[in-house]
Formats: sequence, C-alpha cells, structure tokens
Amino acid sequence: METEGDSRTGDSHLVTKLRQGDEAAFVALIARHHTSMVRVATLYVRDHEVAEEIAQDAWLAVLQGLDRFEARSSFKTWIFRILTNRARTRGVRDQRVVPFAMLQGDDPTPDRSVDPDRFFPAGHEDAGHWSFPPRSWEGAPEARLLADETGAHIAAAIAALPEGQRAVITLRDVEGWSAAEVCHVLDLTETNQRVLLHRARSQVRGALACYLGDD
Repeated sequence: METEGDSRTGDSHLVTKLRQGDEAAFVALIARHHTSMVRVATLYVRDHEVAEEIAQDAWLAVLQGLDRFEARSSFKTWIFRILTNRARTRGVRDQRVVPFAMLQGDDPTPDRSVDPDRFFPAGHEDAGHWSFPPRSWEGAPEARLLADETGAHIAAAIAALPEGQRAVITLRDVEGWSAAEVCHVLDLTETNQRVLLHRARSQVRGALACYLGDD
C-alpha cells in the first residue's frame, strides 16, 4: 500500500505539472484517486452512478479551484474535502443519509461493542477481564481468511454499520488513510474518530468471529 508520505510527494509533483498545463498529470491524478473517490462518495449516496457523477463533479471543481490550493494540507485531503462536501450535500438532499455533523457525538449511552457476558462480573476477583477471550485467528488456514466468501462477510458487516462507523472504518482500514486525514475530511475530533473506529472494528470482528465459528 502506498504510504501517506509517498502519496503526498507523488501528488505534489503531479500538481506542479498540472499547473504547467500537463494534461497527462491530470490523467495520472485521476488514476491515483478516482476509484477511492467513488467509493467514499458511496458512503453518502448508495447509487454507484450517482457516486460516479459526484466524483466527476469534484474533479471539475479541482480544476477550477487549483489556483486556490495552497498546500496547507495534502492534495489528497484537499480533493477529498471537495468530494465529501458535494457528496454530503447530495446525500442530504436525496434524504439517503444523516449529515456526519449529527453523528460526531453518537449515543451518549452506546451499545457495548463486546458482549458483557464474555467478561468476569463485578465481585469476581478477575472482574472486568475476559472470561471467554476471543479466539486467535493465527492458526486459521490462510486460504480461508483470504477467501472471497470471507471478504464478502467483512464487506457486509461494514455495510451494516451505522453511518459514522462505516465511514471511519472504510477510510482507515479499507482506504488506508491516517487518523489525521479522516478527522480532517469528515470534520471529526480525534476522540470521536478513535471511538467510531473502535466500535466499527469491534462489530466487524464480532461478525467475522461468528462466521469463523468463534461463538
């Protein structure tokens, strides 16, 4: 996976070329980011064709606003802010999603991400510790963990998450973004980002554990 530093360095070079009128640089930037842009747009709108339309509109805005890009953040963060602003507006207009600003706080008394029955109860000498710890997957056959069916179960578990959790785990664990990038693009505090990611990972891990027989 390309690291954030690699991406920033490569994007910077291509942006310089683009400002010089190099059309090939724009094609290269699209090749780098367009697929991810469409995937992120689907966090706000469920129709793939609409997500594609939003991504194309974002690229047009990038070209029109390139002179205003001052490199205070990475180019990737800048273009994804443009994308998410448009996707969020379209999603709210179509009444398909809840604005992320309404999801930052989440429920003040959220559901536990792990079944409390898996811990020793209050009063026990090991209260709060695992009574039934998660089974390690290190010994699971690699073919099974990498199978398409397993991947489909993971994708389904992510798709079933609440909007905020789904967005954060998609950007962090599917797209490989840093915590700072996610916070900047989704307008989340570091604490909210960390909580949403923890809950999302716990839910997905639980779904995968059931699939693998760790009941």
